[in-house]
Amino acid sequence: MSICELRTVSRCYGSGPTLVRAVDHVSLVVEPGEFTVLSGPSGSGKTTLLNLIGLLDQPTEGEVHVAGARTGGRSDAALTRLRSERIGFIFQSFNLIPVLSALENVEVALQLAHHRDGVREAATAALREVGLGELLRRRPNELSGGRQQRVAIARALVKKPSLVIADEPTANLDSESGGQVLDLMRKLNEEHGVTFLFSTHDPMVMGRARRVIKVRDGKVVEDERRGEA
Repeated sequence: MSICELRTVSRCYGSGPTLVRAVDHVSLVVEPGEFTVLSGPSGSGKTTLLNLIGLLDQPTEGEVHVAGARTGGRSDAALTRLRSERIGFIFQSFNLIPVLSALENVEVALQLAHHRDGVREAATAALREVGLGELLRRRPNELSGGRQQRVAIARALVKKPSLVIADEPTANLDSESGGQVLDLMRKLNEEHGVTFLFSTHDPMVMGRARRVIKVRDGKVVEDERRGEA
């Protein structure tokens, strides 16, 4: 079963002469265990595609399936539940809660997904997995950018999602920290089968991907599958 599938999906804004097709009749499938990049210039439609796959937006035309489930026609509450259970998010700005510790930031993800049992243990294990087992009590302003992004990765993974969406995850990191974060993601992908889908301009991220989907003017113009990167 595929992780997600887009079937002739379009996302339009405006109408008549002002109609803009941010995504234009795109069909693609992401399989379990992929380490895939969406690339393209600003305004190409890659962020809109990520939002559609992440169930943060709904298509104007076509169908989006996530973990075998058709998402069209579902209520907002049902989409929120599916997104919470199946998809993890990593953002370029980390989006950590500044007054909470690393451990508490990861616990919040489980609490929002209505987990009640073993929350602290699961959050602790996730932070240890990303190499922060000694920094559980640190707040974001006490951590480097690379470590903050590791907290964000732990937060995304703690729910054991089917798919992790990473929107420009290295954009706010220096090259060394960005490389370390990418190494961690590849390790999680290779050793635990975590499926990653990135949006990026960063050549370093594209260079390590096993699949690069190039987007321009709302269309997929190239879909390159590679061997080991």
